[in-house]
Amino acid sequence: MRVESMSPAGRWWYALKPASWPKVFVPALFGQAVGAATAGQVSAGALVFGVAWMLADVAFIVLLNDWGDREVDALKRRMFPRGCSPKTIPDGLLPAGALLAAGLGAGALALLVAWGAGVALERPLLLPLAALGLGLFAAYTLPPLRLNYRGGGELLEMVGVGGVLPALHAYSQCGAWAPAWLLALAPGLLALALSSALASGLSDEESDRAGGKRTFTTWLGNAATRRGAEVLLGLGALLWLAVAWGAGDVPPVWVVVPAALLTGVFGVRLVRGSPAAVTNAFGAQSVYKVELHRAIWWGTVVLSALVLVAGVGGAR
Repeated sequence: MRVESMSPAGRWWYALKPASWPKVFVPALFGQAVGAATAGQVSAGALVFGVAWMLADVAFIVLLNDWGDREVDALKRRMFPRGCSPKTIPDGLLPAGALLAAGLGAGALALLVAWGAGVALERPLLLPLAALGLGLFAAYTLPPLRLNYRGGGELLEMVGVGGVLPALHAYSQCGAWAPAWLLALAPGLLALALSSALASGLSDEESDRAGGKRTFTTWLGNAATRRGAEVLLGLGALLWLAVAWGAGDVPPVWVVVPAALLTGVFGVRLVRGSPAAVTNAFGAQSVYKVELHRAIWWGTVVLSALVLVAGVGGAR
């Protein structure tokens, strides 16, 4: 890709990284589905809130993440000039100040949307839950905490993506931030979120270590991190299956089994390609993460659809 030939709009679109959006959108969809199933109907207002808030939230995340990682991104470009894609700030696509201002503006817009929706939908906890979600990301990548550098960033991502996001969107639909089906399925979703968080550091192992970042990959190494991501993926699917035979208010078997099986199918493909995804094998690592994301995203989308059918369709 030639950076010089990109239009201003193209530079911003590149900086927003649309290919990464499902990492945030899919848990939000799951929360909306569980909330609608709990309420027995779909709230159009909650859906509008969900789309508007997620667009602002994802802009907040990706733009400020680039701003927070600008130094280690520059280091990676120097270490592997042909091994990674252009970085927004180091390669001069956009100035650091512009990303900081746009990211903070997106965060402010997300809070404004949550406040407005909270009033319109009579959901007083929308603003606090939205602020919690944004705050977790701020603790992840921004000073003074910067836990993605100090250690524990993956665990924070697990809580945000696998816990707070679904709770926020479920609450917008049904007025309960912890409905029974969300509590039942959350352990599996948290395991999948941590699996994705671990794998995200594989391609940055040596540059992160040189830049002083403390991640599971820089601590445990490539092979152990891959094994951890794979075990967590399998655990997530098994936890979903276990829900169907649990006590209390849980989704029926036909809701969880297809999602767990689909996650497992992609998981088998992931494990088969795992030996090639060694340190600095950027192409193989990319394929590895694609298979992992397919397992997580498609499994969660199918689960969301069946939860919605079971709840809203009257089969619950």
